[in-house]
Amino acid sequence: MFSCIDFHDNKLPMKCVIIASGDLEYTNNIIKIIKDTQLIICADGGARHLRALDILPHVMIGDFDSIAPDDKLYFKKNKVKTITFPSKKNQTDSELCVSWALENNATDITLLGVTGTRLDHTLANIFLLKKLAGLQIPARIINKNNEIHIVTNFIKLKGRPKDLLSIIPVTQKVTGVTLKGLEYPLENATLKMGSSLGISNSFKGNYACVSLEKGILIVTKSKD
Repeated sequence: MFSCIDFHDNKLPMKCVIIASGDLEYTNNIIKIIKDTQLIICADGGARHLRALDILPHVMIGDFDSIAPDDKLYFKKNKVKTITFPSKKNQTDSELCVSWALENNATDITLLGVTGTRLDHTLANIFLLKKLAGLQIPARIINKNNEIHIVTNFIKLKGRPKDLLSIIPVTQKVTGVTLKGLEYPLENATLKMGSSLGISNSFKGNYACVSLEKGILIVTKSKD
């Protein structure tokens, strides 16, 4: 069984991972992300993923309406800290986890298991990245095929040649958009919400840069 260090003793910049109950394939990259962090937070039914990986989180948070009874008992027996909220609440379990992570000094947050069949939850989780970007906390959503970021100024991403990169405006207008390291570069361009101009670009090498002057972009690195 894998168990993390005590995050309360960590005085350095602290990476956090939040695991929810959505789609999650246990790739080597996903496992490495979890094990390389100092703070592991389980959102409700995300317990099934952590139990399958034999990993204990530092804390479990939610209303626990989607956790399997045997998973709940398993983590209780292993004395994992649990914070329970009522089912009638104003925040999703994922947002509660993000808030708790910030209160406990997380400086970098990765969200796993937050995409899936419920598009409303997927979109809400993507826009949690906007909240974190406003606080200047590096954050991303990762699943088997995608890495999703909200960008308000600059980001440099590592990839492989032919990896896909898309940019989607989520403000009425995004100005000063510059793309480097991609098959189709841009220089000081303006993109309007609803435009598909930034869809399905691709890496030329191992790095790509996206910068902008004003506005907000969703930036996704993807593979088919």
